[in-house]
Amino acid sequence: MPSPRRARIRQTRTDLEYALGTVSRANPITAAWRWRYELSGAAGLAAAWLALGAATAAWLTAALAAALASTACFPAGRRFLAARAWCIVTPHRVRAGCAQAWIHSRYGKLPVILVTRRQPFGERVYLWCRAGISAADFSSARTLLAAACWAKDVQVSRHTRYAHLVALDVIRREPPAGWSGHPWYDTGTPSGSLAVPAPREPAGDAYWLGQPPAREEPPRWVRA
Repeated sequence: MPSPRRARIRQTRTDLEYALGTVSRANPITAAWRWRYELSGAAGLAAAWLALGAATAAWLTAALAAALASTACFPAGRRFLAARAWCIVTPHRVRAGCAQAWIHSRYGKLPVILVTRRQPFGERVYLWCRAGISAADFSSARTLLAAACWAKDVQVSRHTRYAHLVALDVIRREPPAGWSGHPWYDTGTPSGSLAVPAPREPAGDAYWLGQPPAREEPPRWVRA
C-alpha cells in the first residue's frame, strides 16, 4: 500500500507542474489548420486581385460585400450569417478557455477540436482529448469556458464507449419551443446515467408483415 506522504508529494508535484506549465506553441501546420477559414478567405481575395486585375477584383469584392449586405437585410439571413460566424469564432474561444483553465496535457498540448456544428441553442463542439485530459476537466471548468466563449453556459457530455471523445454545448440562447433536446441535447437522462433499453418484446404480426418492432438504442453521449 503506497504511503500517504508519497501520495501527497505526488499530488503537490502534479499541481505545481500544472500551475507552472504553459501551453506549447503550435507548429505551422497546426496553426494553419486552426486558422484555415481566415487564411482561405484572405488567400482567395489576394489571388483574385492578382489574377483578375485591380478593377475586376474591386468589382468582385464590391459584389461580394453587396451580397452579404443583402443577405443580412432579412432575419433568416442574419441568423444564418451569425451562426456561421460563431462556428468560426467558437473554436478559437474554446482553445483560449482551455489554455486559461489548464485543460492541457503535461506537455502543454490542447485538446483537438474535431468539428463545430451550429445548434438551436448555439454551437456544439466535438473534441478529441489527448492523454492526460478527460471530460471531468471540462466539467470542473464550465464557468471559465462559458466566460471565454462569451456564452450563457457550457454543458459537457462524453461518449459512452470512447471516453476521449467529448462534446461541448456552448449555450447562447434558449432553444425553440418545438425542439426536443433534453435539456440542450438528446443524449440520455438528465442525471447523465445510461438509459437502459426496454426488454425485447416477442415478435407480433407487424414483424411478419415486414415492419420489425422498434427498439430503443442506448444513448451515445451522456452528461459528464
